[in-house]
Amino acid sequence: MSTTAVAPLTIEDAELLVARARRAAEDAGVAVSVTVLDAGGHLLAFRRDDRAVLISGETSTRKAYTALQLNAPTADLVDAVRPGGLFHTLPTALDRPLLFIAGGVPVRRDGRLIGAIGVGGGAPEQDHGFATAAVAALA
Repeated sequence: MSTTAVAPLTIEDAELLVARARRAAEDAGVAVSVTVLDAGGHLLAFRRDDRAVLISGETSTRKAYTALQLNAPTADLVDAVRPGGLFHTLPTALDRPLLFIAGGVPVRRDGRLIGAIGVGGGAPEQDHGFATAAVAALA
């Protein structure tokens, strides 16, 4: 097991993630909200476009939180909460703001989880693409 320290997600990183996700959304003509959380689940950055639906702020935050807590893109977890799925009862079993809709993506540095980004406002597949583009830009 490696004990090498990994730099945490910084506010500069968070602002870059927000900017890149928003740029990808703007290029697609979609108004979104973007949330970035650090490894402890604390808010580092949030931005809701003026034209984004109000609920997108809440969904972006819940998507980021879910991706962080389960260390997986929310797009990969959608089937797990369907009846018969591995996490079928998880959304109601915990008093936590989990949301199993595509658009949340973990942020890793040197293979270690350092935070997560969530995007809301577009179709789930769009939100996932915007979040993934942002994370790729951080690498």
